[in-house]
Amino acid sequence: MPKKTKTIKKTDIKAQKPWLKKVDASLYKIDIEETKKTILIVGEGQTEKLYFESFPVLTLTVEAVDLKGQSKLKLIESTTLIIENSETKYDEVWCVFDMDFKQGEKEFSDFDNAITKGKSLGYNIAYSNDAFELWFYLHFNYTEQKHHRTFYYKFLGEKWNLNYEKDGKAYRFCQTIYSKLENDENASQANAIEYAEKIYNQQSDLPFHQQNPVSLVYELVNYLNDNKRE
Repeated sequence: MPKKTKTIKKTDIKAQKPWLKKVDASLYKIDIEETKKTILIVGEGQTEKLYFESFPVLTLTVEAVDLKGQSKLKLIESTTLIIENSETKYDEVWCVFDMDFKQGEKEFSDFDNAITKGKSLGYNIAYSNDAFELWFYLHFNYTEQKHHRTFYYKFLGEKWNLNYEKDGKAYRFCQTIYSKLENDENASQANAIEYAEKIYNQQSDLPFHQQNPVSLVYELVNYLNDNKRE
């Protein structure tokens, strides 16, 4: 005997009762795709590029570019060229670079002018003085002292048992830095953010090249964290 089927009332159809509605699985996918943003991060080294690419973001696509060593103003100009020649419309643009102490006043001017120029173009500038590695150091310790980058290299080398300046900048090692910091019970990204913001606020009224130590990397990290997978 054929199995009886439940008759659907016309009034139910008209009212679109919940049990008659079919959930479209693609709606969730569409919602995610519509809210997903793409940001461009332009830096001057593979340490920065691979570190930022390691963030487990969900609602964000990160395009990180390593322009290698060049003047800071040139990095800003190159960023503009990347944007103009890309088919992607970036929701955020971040330039990441640090201060160099090689030719004195020339570097100071280049550093200051690059930050001013980048900001005028609407770019976010995550600058550091003296080195990007200050950001890693702040995961372990607070400092208000001016240190040359060799100080941070030595500290990280001892912490990770390697020659940081040589092997710590190798491609494969750079790929592991984010996870090393996340999994080290003595390291704290939350502390690093707090420390970096504190030392910046103490010097924010000074010319850019005189802010030392300083790392605005915390602003970019905050932005990436806002888009992380839970």
